[in-house]
Amino acid sequence: MVNGKVVDKLGFKADPSKDHIKVDGKRLVRLEPNVTLLLNKPRGYVSTVKDPEGRPTVMDLLKNVKWRVYHVGRLDFDAEGLLLLSNDGDLTNLLSHPKSSIPRIYLVKTRGIPEEERLTRLKNGVMLEDGKAQAVSVRILAQKEKNSWIQVVVTEGRNHLVKRMFSAIGHPVLKLKRVGFGPIQLRDLPIGQFRYLTREEIERVKATKG
Repeated sequence: MVNGKVVDKLGFKADPSKDHIKVDGKRLVRLEPNVTLLLNKPRGYVSTVKDPEGRPTVMDLLKNVKWRVYHVGRLDFDAEGLLLLSNDGDLTNLLSHPKSSIPRIYLVKTRGIPEEERLTRLKNGVMLEDGKAQAVSVRILAQKEKNSWIQVVVTEGRNHLVKRMFSAIGHPVLKLKRVGFGPIQLRDLPIGQFRYLTREEIERVKATKG
């Protein structure tokens, strides 16, 4: 049955995304397309569907999205920038699996100005409570009297990884912004806004598999 009417014609066409379809009295589950969003997450939002403390979640920024999507990795409550959300399980597993080694690019504001020797320690690897962590690259972008802006690239998604790495060299993180995830760049997407990834972008992500 389609929309309450028995179908008795061969070749009859129906759209599962729009039509109410039953077979042997059971409704067909609506087929949903795979979608992946890029959100410019503001500070002050948690990367969860619901928060037991009642804080705003990234889902509050996706009111007009009709598909149920889940965050790929996380950004801390006080961090901002590029956050991917998807209902594509294969893509999510690829992006999240440690073996994929997909680079994540961050802009970091630190307390103080790290000496070159300390930045080299990040590239050589620092020991954290859950094992060694190593940056692919570290580059100072700007320096002021009491802080620095640094671009750092890592290939892991461990909790609070970048913050813990900079704390390990004696320069706590004051601000953290993710601007790249593999080939996907945040660019000039306004803060709090999102867009859908194109098929071409998703294919480029899949091509980065380590």
